[in-house]
Amino acid sequence: MGKERVIIFIDGSNYYHILKDLVDKSKKFIGFNFERFTENIIGGRNLVRVYYYTSPLDRKKDELTYTKQQQFFDKLRKIPKFELVLCRMQRVVIHGQIIYQVKEDDIHLAVDMLKLAYNDAYDTAILVSSDGDFVPAVKAVKETGRNVENIGFENKFSYHLKQECDKFRKLNKVLMESFFD
Repeated sequence: MGKERVIIFIDGSNYYHILKDLVDKSKKFIGFNFERFTENIIGGRNLVRVYYYTSPLDRKKDELTYTKQQQFFDKLRKIPKFELVLCRMQRVVIHGQIIYQVKEDDIHLAVDMLKLAYNDAYDTAILVSSDGDFVPAVKAVKETGRNVENIGFENKFSYHLKQECDKFRKLNKVLMESFFD
């Protein structure tokens, strides 16, 4: 048998907010080197693909932030074996406040993890998220005989997700800052 095949699934919104709270505020997300990050977490195994789930911001709300996000998306699209999965941003009013919520990202990620497991696309899934809602998907993937690893962070991780995965790795501020160019 050849090298272990790995697919990385990144819960983009969850990842962005955790990273923003973890690293030095002077760091710009567009300067994050996903290729170096990916190499670190796969550890010499065979990378099949990275899936990054997020949604585009509302252009009408903030043109500058929207433009910066589009530049970030363009950077991601140029990375080999990297797939940007765009979901929906929903505008809702809660207690008179306009709130924007990312929709469908978790379900797209969970379905892709399962579909690709059943299609024998990987041996190990690495889930980069601190969202315990993925536990049922992780259990279902493991029933296919695949391994699931979870990447969490020192400032936030899911205990239940950690317990369910075959392997858990908690990344700290110093390591995460080393991935910025």
